[in-house]
Amino acid sequence: MKLVAVTSCPTGIAHSQMAAENLLQTGERLGHDIDVEVQGAMGTQDELSSEAIAEADAVIITSDTSVSRDRFDGKLVVKGTVKDGVNNAEAIIEQAVELAEAGKTGSVSFGDDGSDAESADDEPVDSESKAESEEPVRRGGDPEKGLFARLKKLFS
Repeated sequence: MKLVAVTSCPTGIAHSQMAAENLLQTGERLGHDIDVEVQGAMGTQDELSSEAIAEADAVIITSDTSVSRDRFDGKLVVKGTVKDGVNNAEAIIEQAVELAEAGKTGSVSFGDDGSDAESADDEPVDSESKAESEEPVRRGGDPEKGLFARLKKLFS
């Protein structure tokens, strides 16, 4: 299966890259073709091409910041946190594959069963009701596990 992914965290120094590497390695290990874009402090790395997005069966976004989803219209988008990309890459990839094989489109949060996503046969949901149903953007993560906390422990 062809997958594309975007990872992003507020600082964009380490966690985005860790999630990207884990998604890439796990996807390849599971036999999927996956391209991963990293959005971070240094800008965008390995930006997804419009061809890769068009060919993708599903999109995975592991982000603790806002990621524009305009370019993924009509695709299944599975949204999780950066922590999900680092710690649960296999589960989030399996969920995306399962929902894509079922013909789902729209946006689904990681761990949801996908019942809110549209089937290919379903009527499209208007953009107003989609905007109301989206959960608020979460920013940041566990401060105890952040880069600066780890550096502080390392040097103390």
